[in-house]
Amino acid sequence: MATVDLTQFHKTFFEESLEGLDAMEAALLALDSGSTDHELVHTIFRAAHSIKGGAATFGFADVAAFTHVAESLLEEVRSGRRAVDAGLIDLLLRSVDCLRAMLDRTSQGRPAADAGSEALRAELARLVEGEAAKAPAATPAKAAAVAGWGIRFVALPHLLQTGNEPLRLFRELQQLGRLEVVRAFVADGAPADFAALDPGQCYLGWELRLHGEVARAALDAVFEWLDGDCELAVAPLAAADAEPVVAPPAPPAAAAAAEAPASARESAAAGGAGHADGGSIRVGIDKVDALIDMMGELVITQSMLSNIGANFDLSQLERLREGLAQLERNTRELQDSVMRIRMLPIGSVFNRFPRLVRDLERKLGKQVKLELHGEHTELDKTVLEKIGDPMVHLVRNAIDHGLEMPEQRRAAGKPDTGTLTLDAHHEGGNIIVRISDDGAGLNHERIRAKAVERGLVSSGQQLSDDEIAELIFQPGFSTAAQATDLSGRGVGMDVVRRNVRDLGGSVGVKSVAGKGSVFTIALPLTLAIIDGLVTAVGSERYIVPLISIVESLRLAPDAVRRIAGGGEVFQFRGEYLPIIHLHRAFNCAGAVTEIGRGIVVVVEDEGQRVGLLVDELVGQQQAVIKSLEKHYERVQGVSGATIVSDGSVALIVDVGGVVRLGRRSKAA
Repeated sequence: MATVDLTQFHKTFFEESLEGLDAMEAALLALDSGSTDHELVHTIFRAAHSIKGGAATFGFADVAAFTHVAESLLEEVRSGRRAVDAGLIDLLLRSVDCLRAMLDRTSQGRPAADAGSEALRAELARLVEGEAAKAPAATPAKAAAVAGWGIRFVALPHLLQTGNEPLRLFRELQQLGRLEVVRAFVADGAPADFAALDPGQCYLGWELRLHGEVARAALDAVFEWLDGDCELAVAPLAAADAEPVVAPPAPPAAAAAAEAPASARESAAAGGAGHADGGSIRVGIDKVDALIDMMGELVITQSMLSNIGANFDLSQLERLREGLAQLERNTRELQDSVMRIRMLPIGSVFNRFPRLVRDLERKLGKQVKLELHGEHTELDKTVLEKIGDPMVHLVRNAIDHGLEMPEQRRAAGKPDTGTLTLDAHHEGGNIIVRISDDGAGLNHERIRAKAVERGLVSSGQQLSDDEIAELIFQPGFSTAAQATDLSGRGVGMDVVRRNVRDLGGSVGVKSVAGKGSVFTIALPLTLAIIDGLVTAVGSERYIVPLISIVESLRLAPDAVRRIAGGGEVFQFRGEYLPIIHLHRAFNCAGAVTEIGRGIVVVVEDEGQRVGLLVDELVGQQQAVIKSLEKHYERVQGVSGATIVSDGSVALIVDVGGVVRLGRRSKAA
């Protein structure tokens, strides 16, 4: 029987281990000093135990060894032998961080352990050993137990079907001490005829000796999940029994257990989770059911159209039209169902911030209350993965620059504890994320002075508070008096804006001195599909995202003014906007060059507007975006390409890029 390649399950192990660490961190942050919340403690213990078992199964010995020591410490908390205090919570949070780093190195094929992880493991071990030293003197029977344990373990036939596997258990035991296989045997009830053996059943038993000073609780934890799946007898070894012996080679029966049926091993290694080389998404059963229903509707429609096609005559024309309309509806609903599968709650991003806020509170000596709203708001997985870093920048800046020290807040008539709020909700075709604080707000005078010093604005230039606030997004702009490891190094807010723009979104800020600031991020629900306006420029087609369009209009020739440098502007709702000729920007032949003969599409990006000159408007269409970078290269002013209804290729306009081009033209 061939062995199973466990490397195919590594990705699932890493994903589930990281989820377990997230659960550990959330539970630790919810624990208070002196807490007796057994459910939280049990959640932390089970997560550590699962990671240890998986690491041992896949041979990640360093990860298993670290989690074993952490688990021993957690067992003392769970059994009531150790009280929860702030120092213990800090130590366990550091252990979570260390395990994340170890898993990251392991996933890259690098050694998991380093000097930092070994030092922390030693610190955990000293704490556990110190507790053992404080334990009351053992009775003679218990004193003999430290020499080791005798174990009789007989698998019940259905054990493999529960996702358990003897080989994994033995690996876990080897993490506790030196494991000796005394003998392996066929359990009672096994079929006498080899041909009658069911490969999904287990008929094996083992007599084992575990040598070393192993706590009974640690031993019980290994077999914790086998209740009802095996016969187990454990007894302390006498000193004579614990003398070192040479373990015999694994007998054929043990080797057979190592070649357990693939289905059982897959269940044990993957925990029943699906696996895919390109990544995985956990999908609610309701979304899968909706997708299956849509497929059923499509099959019915396809069958109807096939029947019409096989027996078509003009009398069936109306039925054909109805069938095509039904096909269009089904296709749109199927598209919506498929897109919903990629949608995940933003709570997975929000969940990282309680830990960040706690750490910054302690580092800066501030008091912060974090409020989270709209955690169940969903957006595309790709957007979700990329929005985390910009939000971390904004949260760190809000705590470091925005919220005042307790004494400063007291003097301003505010409570000592500042409030930081993260809110997410849907608005039109976008998701809006707001990061707001009740701190000091932006120092508009200092920002303006810094901008004048750097030559971004002239000393006599009149700017509104909103325009001054926008200056913080300039590259390298900072008003910090001195650099810290949190902010003030002249980088950050420009990076936030660039990262959000790369997602097709925008970021802005509103601030009131003494009251606080609100940073607003607008993001598309998905990066895969947009609603767009198809425009013609010469023989080419360009799609402008509807979300960026303010208005489309024809301009009379006398409504356009020329400015120095050859640029053109027109008046629109009380302001002059630059005109961008798309045929010049994209070098299109045969396009309309006279503004009066074309159509100007007014678009907006981050509060800035320009007019795009196109030949004509073709119509509205949903566009499935295809990246040019993947197949060609990055093109300035173009965010991707798509196929329009007539089968031709159309480029999708990067509105932010052309607005920035228009801004430069206006400045010229």
